[in-house]
Amino acid sequence: MKARVRDRAIAAPAGIALATFAAFLPALSNGFVDWDDNLNFLSNPHYRGLGWDHVRWMLTSTLLGHWMPVTWFTLALDYLVWGMRPFGYHLTSLLFHAANAALFYELARRLLARASPDTGGPAHRLAAAIAALFFALHPLRAESVAWVTERRDVVSGFFGLLTVLAYLRMVEAPAARRRGWLAASLVCFALGLAAKASVMTLPLVLLLLDVYPLGRLGAALRRFTARATRQVWLEKTPYVLLGIASGATAFWAQRRTGLLTSLQLHPPFARLAMGAYSLIFYLWKTLVPVDLMPEYELPPAVRLADPSFLACAVIAIGITVALAFLYRRWPTGLVVWLAYGVLLAPVSGIVHTGHHLVADRYSYVASAPLAMLGGALVLGAIHAIRAGVLAPRLARVVSITGLLWLLGLAAISWNQAQIWKDTETLWRYAVDVDPDCALCHSQLGAELGNRGLAAPALEEFSRSVALRPDDPGLRGNLGLALLRMNRTDEALAQFRTALARRPHDAGLRNRLGAALLKQGTFAEASAELHEAVRLDPDHAEAWANLALATHALGRPDEASRYLRRALALKPDVASRFDPRLVAALLAPASGSAAPAPVSAPAAR
Repeated sequence: MKARVRDRAIAAPAGIALATFAAFLPALSNGFVDWDDNLNFLSNPHYRGLGWDHVRWMLTSTLLGHWMPVTWFTLALDYLVWGMRPFGYHLTSLLFHAANAALFYELARRLLARASPDTGGPAHRLAAAIAALFFALHPLRAESVAWVTERRDVVSGFFGLLTVLAYLRMVEAPAARRRGWLAASLVCFALGLAAKASVMTLPLVLLLLDVYPLGRLGAALRRFTARATRQVWLEKTPYVLLGIASGATAFWAQRRTGLLTSLQLHPPFARLAMGAYSLIFYLWKTLVPVDLMPEYELPPAVRLADPSFLACAVIAIGITVALAFLYRRWPTGLVVWLAYGVLLAPVSGIVHTGHHLVADRYSYVASAPLAMLGGALVLGAIHAIRAGVLAPRLARVVSITGLLWLLGLAAISWNQAQIWKDTETLWRYAVDVDPDCALCHSQLGAELGNRGLAAPALEEFSRSVALRPDDPGLRGNLGLALLRMNRTDEALAQFRTALARRPHDAGLRNRLGAALLKQGTFAEASAELHEAVRLDPDHAEAWANLALATHALGRPDEASRYLRRALALKPDVASRFDPRLVAALLAPASGSAAPAPVSAPAAR
């Protein structure tokens, strides 16, 4: 009998994990994409192993604005097993997501049993299975699963789910064993934060669960002096301290890499508008998962009074007020809504980085409460059937509709995983879905240019600048395409226009210097490249170009120092040079060689 119960307990999460694995199976055929994968993996030797130098780098790196040593550890293991074959990296991400589906089932089963103890075990298992499948099969998960860079989502989600499960075990355990479960929960929380800091608000979710369905606070929120209530609050102290430390580390990492969006560009009211938009956007995409994009471009200006932002703010306030009014009769609604908002807060735009307004990957953790609500609605339907409120025929219709809905989600996810197959597939899909996405056109242009398709690349870059003429980065990419086509004067015009709007951009300075080198204006090129390395002392391409300019000006010893500095930063930086020129720079002789400029990589 016990064996049968145990087998049944294992069968449900195992089946959910297998269904999840099958839905995202096309991801295993994907490669790396030139959208952060190139910077994180293809040109990054630091994660490739578990030697002390590798571990030290993982513990201290803020590459692309993220501190995520636990995620880097999983990627290092991938490298040791698979080398640079993308199949293995995608397999690990998919296995993590399948495991998360099984963990979500167990979490949903426990919480739904707490919320509705009189419904019965079979009903709890059915509702939990539907909630878990809704979470795991949803196409909003595709970006986190099928894009290797977003390994951090599935890893932090894994430890986040374990954090809550261990916390529930702590609540249910005898007093003598509670400390052990609390310690396990804290360890999992710390590992989740070290995988990706976006789970930093999880302590607030634990407090919400203490209110409902655990009932450890509830009305006792007004009785803070009660010993049991004080204990509940005190338990959260280490979680809160870890969350604050993680938030500070994430802010430092993003600021250190210069990726934070300034308050001058988007002031506080704009951040509130972005936060309200995020709340409604992910809710809508959860219900209607169509036209999903790798880049939802941030508008040039964000104003709370704009119709789309204002409408979202009004809807968000309306939902909050309505659920607060219904709390006594239906506490699930308000707790789910607040938990969703709390988990979304770190990635809602209140602290903003990048070119995007929203991103599918940001829903990975935040969508968990919405999926849990799906399970609660299933329990409500079961209650209605048993009470005779919902007729059996109508119940069958609802059941078939729900099954078709889940199958539809799986089918969309199957297709959505395939858009990450390679860089061109990704950005052609993006410009098809949103022809007005300037960054998408620029990224497609960069890929076409890297493949030697100069004319189509130039067309895409020109389109991107036409859509966003005030964006210096897009102009810089157009200028680089013109430079590669030997249209140097036009390239110079684009670089100078871009620098007029962004004078402290070392990458743009380097590109202007490269264009001046190609034009043969060596003294002016040297001045621009000196400014580039002053702005960014770690810009290897700028140091290499400066070596060329200085050599052309007849200062070979100085040029040799600059090239050695470039090679120390990036050993392959001289691969575009004539080997004889490299030899001359590293062992300078009298006279000077006519230099060829180093092409800078396309900007993000």
